[in-house]
Amino acid sequence: MSPRAVAEELLGYYGAALKAADPARVVREGLAAREVVLELGRDRPHWIIALGKAAPAMAGAALSHCAHAGLHVEGGLVVGTSAQATGSAAGSATDPLERVAGDHPVPGFRSAHASERLTALTERVGRDDVVLVLLSGGTTSLVGAPMDGVRPEDLAALHALLLGAGVPITRMNAVRKRFSRWGAGRLAAALKCARVIPILLADVPNEDPSMIGSGPVSPDAIEAWHVERILRDAGVAVQVPLSVASALGAMRAGILPETPKPGDALFGHVEAPFVVGNTAALEAIAARAHAAGRSPVLVARSALQGDATAAGRTLAHSLARAAPGSCLIWGGETTVRLPADHGLGGRCQQLALAAAEVFDDVGAREAWLLAAGTDGRDGPAPAAGALVHAASWRTSAERGGDPRRSLARCDAHAALDAAGALIPARDTGTNVMDIVVAVRG
Repeated sequence: MSPRAVAEELLGYYGAALKAADPARVVREGLAAREVVLELGRDRPHWIIALGKAAPAMAGAALSHCAHAGLHVEGGLVVGTSAQATGSAAGSATDPLERVAGDHPVPGFRSAHASERLTALTERVGRDDVVLVLLSGGTTSLVGAPMDGVRPEDLAALHALLLGAGVPITRMNAVRKRFSRWGAGRLAAALKCARVIPILLADVPNEDPSMIGSGPVSPDAIEAWHVERILRDAGVAVQVPLSVASALGAMRAGILPETPKPGDALFGHVEAPFVVGNTAALEAIAARAHAAGRSPVLVARSALQGDATAAGRTLAHSLARAAPGSCLIWGGETTVRLPADHGLGGRCQQLALAAAEVFDDVGAREAWLLAAGTDGRDGPAPAAGALVHAASWRTSAERGGDPRRSLARCDAHAALDAAGALIPARDTGTNVMDIVVAVRG
């Protein structure tokens, strides 16, 4: 195959992953699976709460479904990141949803406003009303207001601290949700009189509902001492802001109540969550690879995590040892620990550049690897990820890049740009973590 054909093949796999994680499709399937509950509540007002990067698309699909089924939507709230999520207050007969934008990845003034609007909405929901809670990645920050006793600036500082330390997303959410106004089942508590139907687009490994968006309608199995250990393991325990540390200490001592746990009667009105995540994206890639004649097609059983540079090197060596015609598929999220003197990039770009170095070192001819975020964004750089091959490392150096220095400084964007290996950023409207696809020959 020509280089252009292989590149198009890999980009086609990325497209298949995005299609499988299409938010509207997930909502349609989720509502179809909860058809009996919706029918039982047909005579009650319905409400839509859509939070996260995929909120606009998920809310739109829910509105369309309710209109087609003759269900009355009394109102709702959509909180997203882009201009698509913003708008005027609710009131239209065809679109009764209020739309606001929060801050991401660190909560700020917009997130506080979004949290206030969510409080106002929950106060309007009546007994036995039906609430569709549609959650996707980014929820934690977008409605990121603190619990009582924690200062807003300290919650924001905690987010920034965990992000800078490269803490994996599940551990990060285990910490953040404990101090968040809506995390750890607190939205379920605010909707205690209603029937709640959660439909979740998972951006975490294992697609655990309690970790998606920090688990607004899910019980929290994590104890305060677990949170302390996570902070110690990450090396940031002594840097935690004072009001956060005080709240955690009070929970540890039993002065403040623990978060609601599995089995709590609080969740008796919450239906079993309908969850679609990274697994669906990987399965779609595998199906397309089989159809393209790739053999063998191997999907990793465990989620991709840990340091992005190390992961890129490991994955590249795996591909170099694979048989010609192979397609290897991974999903998950790595982390990047930024040095003091760092550049511009993202975890997928860092992983891809590290893989390109290995391809060059071992002379892995006909080796190709694509790493990209399903949300169409990879860190602060204007890229969704990167697509590298055996010549990318050398091409970058020949065109004025310094890939070795860029890799050390977490400045992968510059080196990959020189190699022409970047995948442009885009608004995919979804988020089910990252995908990595590698092929040989």
